[in-house]
Amino acid sequence: RLVSDWSSDVCSSDLIRVTDLDLASHYGPIQLEKRVRDAAMAACKDISRQYPDSTPSDEVCAKAAADKAMVNVRELVAAAKATAK
Repeated sequence: RLVSDWSSDVCSSDLIRVTDLDLASHYGPIQLEKRVRDAAMAACKDISRQYPDSTPSDEVCAKAAADKAMVNVRELVAAAKATAK
């Protein structure tokens, strides 16, 4: 689940599918990172459509949201690689 802290009152979340990815491979984590970044941007654009006068920009919002979600991505990848050994 991706959560973007746009402000203290507004957030958005999206589920990101990972079951079709081999996170123990080289390309699985790369694809997951792309999905996270794409979902972050989509969520931030959705928020800015709902609140057109709000800040930060979509790009700043998406980077912050993706960076926050990447903690979970790194945990998933580490678990997948540990299991694959």
